Amino acid sequence: MADTHAAQTHARGHDYHLVEPSPWPVLGALSALVLTGGMVMFMHDMGVWVAALGGLMLLYTMFVWWHDVVKEATFEGHHTRVVQIGMRYGMALFIASEVMFFLAWFWAFFNASLFPAEAVGGVWPPEGIEVLDPWGLPFLNTLILLTSGATVTWAHHALREGDRRGTLMGLALTIVLGLTFTAIQIYEYAHAAFTFTSGIYGSTFFMATGFHGAHVIIGTVFLTVCLVRAAKGHFKPDHHFGFEAAAWYWHFVDVVWLFLFTSIYWWGGS
Repeated sequence: MADTHAAQTHARGHDYHLVEPSPWPVLGALSALVLTGGMVMFMHDMGVWVAALGGLMLLYTMFVWWHDVVKEATFEGHHTRVVQIGMRYGMALFIASEVMFFLAWFWAFFNASLFPAEAVGGVWPPEGIEVLDPWGLPFLNTLILLTSGATVTWAHHALREGDRRGTLMGLALTIVLGLTFTAIQIYEYAHAAFTFTSGIYGSTFFMATGFHGAHVIIGTVFLTVCLVRAAKGHFKPDHHFGFEAAAWYWHFVDVVWLFLFTSIYWWGGS
């Protein structure tokens, strides 16, 4: 494999990957538009079918796009060391953009809680809101997500050491913990004493925690793809950026949850 990579790099005369034209970015943007529009329609009691269509389109885009990237990285040798450096910068900038995304929701929450308006009685939490106990299910989910951060790190170290069994076990445990976190959050939402329409408290709570939950689901999908690829032997101790990117993303999800638990569940509910 290394000889093939070297031969292809020599034939190109450079270490860079000149990507072929692809329809997947356009399809991905269209899928996101359909999904977002469908969610708006769902929130206005206009059915869930458009959102479901957008979700299916997005999943299809992810599958075919990732298939092309896996082929380029694993079988065609396009992801040289120089290319991987650029991809690491790109992933770091993507996570930075996600930080700013969540900052907007934290800003909205702190603006509403530190300066409660007369419309909510001038107090926080607003009058009539029965908040969730932070030391119940939210704390359990905190322990689950922190444990998942440890298991994905275990999988990463095992991969770097060439321990295939440890890599697969660590990834599988992380996926199970991610699914458990999501199931508990769905249960929490279903039994909350307030809803998305319960004024500013419900809006900021569900938008912040809901978007985080969506990121957990996305991260779980990333890790599931990594588990399949690891089982097929795609990753090498010195060539596994796809796994690294998924692990970075998962750790970002962990950190965001710590801020959510501390500010919205614990401080904001007291």
